[in-house]
Amino acid sequence: MHVSFAASLIGLSCLSTLTSAVPFSFANDPTGEGYPTPNAQQLVQIETQAHGSIPNGPSPSSVSNDTVTSLQLIAFNEIFETAFFTSAIENITNNVEGYVFNEAEKDGILADLTTIRAQEELHTLFANTSLIALGATPVQTCEFMFPVTTLADAISLATVFTDIVLGTLPAIQQLLAVSGDAALIPGIGSVIGQEGEQNGGYRTFLDKIPSALPFLTAGTREFAFSALNQNFIVPGSCATDYIDLPVFEPLTVMTMAPIAAQAQTLAFEFPMCANGSAPDTSLYSLVYVNQQNLPVVEPLQNVTASESTDMMQFTAAFPYDGVTFGNGLTYALVVAGPTDGLTSASDVADITVYGPGLISIN
Repeated sequence: MHVSFAASLIGLSCLSTLTSAVPFSFANDPTGEGYPTPNAQQLVQIETQAHGSIPNGPSPSSVSNDTVTSLQLIAFNEIFETAFFTSAIENITNNVEGYVFNEAEKDGILADLTTIRAQEELHTLFANTSLIALGATPVQTCEFMFPVTTLADAISLATVFTDIVLGTLPAIQQLLAVSGDAALIPGIGSVIGQEGEQNGGYRTFLDKIPSALPFLTAGTREFAFSALNQNFIVPGSCATDYIDLPVFEPLTVMTMAPIAAQAQTLAFEFPMCANGSAPDTSLYSLVYVNQQNLPVVEPLQNVTASESTDMMQFTAAFPYDGVTFGNGLTYALVVAGPTDGLTSASDVADITVYGPGLISIN
């Protein structure tokens, strides 16, 4: 079937606009497997469901502090993904409106989602086990809010956050190589392939081409960490300050989704300063990151301040051409300072103030 997911995906930025009725929590062990710290018997159960095991070779004995940060981000994201699929399983099992299927469909969907969840659990354990072996702080669970009301919405959202993961893990591999911690690269590379298999399945379910792009959009740890915190984590429900990554101020894509595959002008907004004053936007630019191509820089236009909402609004060109820019996932980020010489997503992250706004065109 083909599903148009226009309501809650594009322009993810502010948790306040993306709330669900009840936060999801692992407090009562909804997996029934002791996650995220299963005992030996529970681990066997997870591995059986996942159709495979956590790598059983030795964990690294010493890595750089930067690699610790990467492992913590991986665990943080995998806990979110486990929560997301556990919530979907609960909704289908309990015949929640939007998740009701006949028995044959229900059994097949639950079998698939249970396998995917177990695989995400093992990804968590891979990262957290490495952190524990290194004497570093493992990542614990948070409470989450999911902006979806049907399984089709949930799978559409999964395609976007999986695209984010698929762009972030190669950046982590590069950082591992630079830090001299190459022993972790094969394991992380295998997760990239596994997540790609998942996303092809989600896209097929949504009647899309299984593979979105020849070269998926580059990401950074900062983009991923900010997107997760801004959109899905219930504020104050867990400590994240030990993860040495910034959380940018949010940038919301205000143009109604689905955004058409054409050159156009898009509308955005971001918060005013904490004291309610309008920031000086004279040195701000909007930067798009799409595929593995050079970042695209656009000026902020029609900048206005709304005292009633404490938000700044602006418009910017979206120079879609369908080849070198625009298809698949695009990050939108407001940056401060000179933009000459930007050649990578990492360069953009270094000067980002607001973002990421998320745009997805297929």
